[in-house]
Amino acid sequence: MAEEKVRYYSTNLNSPEVSFREALLQGLAPDRGLYFPVTIPKIDKNEVESFRSLNYSEIAFNILSRFIGDEVNHGDLEKLCRDAYNFEIPVERIEKRKYILRLDRGPTASFKDFAARMMGRLMQYFTEAENRELVILTATSGDTGSAVANAFYGLENIKVIILYPASEVTDMQRKQMTTLGRNIQVVAVKGKFDDCQRMVKKAFTDPELETINFSSANSINIGRLLPQSVYYFWSWSRLAKDYYDQAVFSVPSGNFGNLMGGIIAREMGLPVRQFVVSTNENDEFPVYLDSGKYKILNPSRNCISSAMNVGHPSNMARIFAVYGGVMNEAGEVIKEPDLKKMRSEMYAVSVSDKQTKETIMDCYRRYGVLLEPHGAVAWRGLTIFLNELKDTADDNQLCISLETAHPAKFPSEIEEVLNIKPDVPEPLKAVEQKQEEYVILENDYDIFRDFILSKYKL
Repeated sequence: MAEEKVRYYSTNLNSPEVSFREALLQGLAPDRGLYFPVTIPKIDKNEVESFRSLNYSEIAFNILSRFIGDEVNHGDLEKLCRDAYNFEIPVERIEKRKYILRLDRGPTASFKDFAARMMGRLMQYFTEAENRELVILTATSGDTGSAVANAFYGLENIKVIILYPASEVTDMQRKQMTTLGRNIQVVAVKGKFDDCQRMVKKAFTDPELETINFSSANSINIGRLLPQSVYYFWSWSRLAKDYYDQAVFSVPSGNFGNLMGGIIAREMGLPVRQFVVSTNENDEFPVYLDSGKYKILNPSRNCISSAMNVGHPSNMARIFAVYGGVMNEAGEVIKEPDLKKMRSEMYAVSVSDKQTKETIMDCYRRYGVLLEPHGAVAWRGLTIFLNELKDTADDNQLCISLETAHPAKFPSEIEEVLNIKPDVPEPLKAVEQKQEEYVILENDYDIFRDFILSKYKL
């Protein structure tokens, strides 16, 4: 296995390159750009095929060790992977060669567990070794907050502040964050997810807060993205006939961290035919691919697939970087990417709330499969893509649609469409009766800064 050190640069191109540890613990680069590997490690055909005989934690070690190098002892990293991924990851056949990858079996019943659990363990590994304290500052549109809160809960040297839009998360998503306490502080912001995200980014570069050791657990942090590349390799390795059996992945996309994990996997050597970028009515990326002009949606549109209510995905800067372009944190295009190549490798589609509900009903009636809104957006996106390709697509095409949360996290939406209550898994039952604790703040950065200073100034 290669031991070449991977370095990380800022997408704004005005900060020095750093190590994995520095990128992980800093979260955001000093120039407000996002860290990204200078070179993406490659995996050859034979090794990709060998993943068929490995379990999930073994594949995770194989992928992550290439990005981390010797910054974490390999024996320690193997243990961290085994500890982080101790739950099942089902791939469910729907019809022919169309599958749903269920990423909802972790402790918070969300795909965010895959990134947050690994990220938390890596951060603890470095902070304990250095005897330093860290304040994790993160914004959530739904499942990130609960996954991060669970992954970091009880760590003595790490405190967590989570911001969420006060009226745009479900009761279950909120309770998974607000019932923990101890080192987890939750803030409801009277605004949108994009407002929460702007506050987080501003705090990172605020000179009044420079004495606080901040990092992020959003997908602005490279430590969130790299673990998300693993389940693309995992699902392909369970289903593909051979190395040349390219998969179509349909990815529900909001802040585009999930998609970016898939793109990293493809760049490493995963056989991918196409990414279907399935958004809700926040359609800035489908519009961009169609028109070649990027325009932020402000405010973002409120849809039932709430975790995807993002008017400007942070990870657009990384997507641009992969295709040779440059975009700054404000969404301004500094250098155009290779749009022709982007269009050939990604198919973007916007799915309305009406279509989302129709898909939940259709999948349940036809296949007995229960989807939540985000998974329904992905499945509808895949269906639209395949219908457009009906002359060239065949039943042998491997298709994998990502389901990113358990249906029980969206009971009102499921009940409205199907008139049934989804079964609640044990981890979700446990939070129902617990007492909540959180603060509500106006959508004002100065108020938020004062709140941080009152609690965390060193």
